[in-house]
Amino acid sequence: QLQLVESGGGMVQPGKSLRLSCVASGFTFTNYDMGWVRQAPGKGPEWVARINNDGGNPGYAESVKGRFFISRDHAKNTLVLEMLSLNPEDTALYYCTRDRWWAPEYWGQGTQVTVSS
Repeated sequence: QLQLVESGGGMVQPGKSLRLSCVASGFTFTNYDMGWVRQAPGKGPEWVARINNDGGNPGYAESVKGRFFISRDHAKNTLVLEMLSLNPEDTALYYCTRDRWWAPEYWGQGTQVTVSS
């Protein structure tokens, strides 16, 4: 059965960095675009980043552009989100997603990121 297993979340101070990882299994990783979606408390899901199945054309929400960087390691079936210069506004539950037609189709369990001083 397909799975998206996330790790790397935690609590950090503003201005610090986190690296989220998502290990995919149960499907051919290279066949799918992948992405990240986040949901802050009391708010709806917000698209964060997306990357093509071959690792090309990374895209980002305006709120994270220049600070977050998405990548994938096909040898490890892993999707990565490097988050720099974190703000309190980045606090959210972050979901790894398998995408289809430019939209999330399957979500992981989520990993909590909390940015607080």
